[in-house]
Amino acid sequence: MHLLHLVSYFWGGAFLANAIPHLVSGQRGEPFQTPFATPRGEGLSSSTINVLWGSLNVIVAYLLVCRVGEFALLNTEDVVAFGLGAMLLSLFLARRFGQFHGGNSPAGS
Repeated sequence: MHLLHLVSYFWGGAFLANAIPHLVSGQRGEPFQTPFATPRGEGLSSSTINVLWGSLNVIVAYLLVCRVGEFALLNTEDVVAFGLGAMLLSLFLARRFGQFHGGNSPAGS
């Protein structure tokens, strides 16, 4: 059963990482891509939609990390699973959204 807990923590990290750009964009009053925009995932959604979407991601992350098993910051396996989920989704999103915001260009170009 511990393997399922690690999978849950991995996805919890991914959902928490996904929450950050939406909450930050929303709190700054800036539009950002969400699944609700047109075209889906490419168009911009309002700052209010981003705050709501980011908040939902935080709730899902909480449920996956804090309500499944007994996540412990002192347990290396738990933290690695959570961190890998956050890092891998962050790298994916950096490449995905970098195409819209110029983030995929080499430095100095």
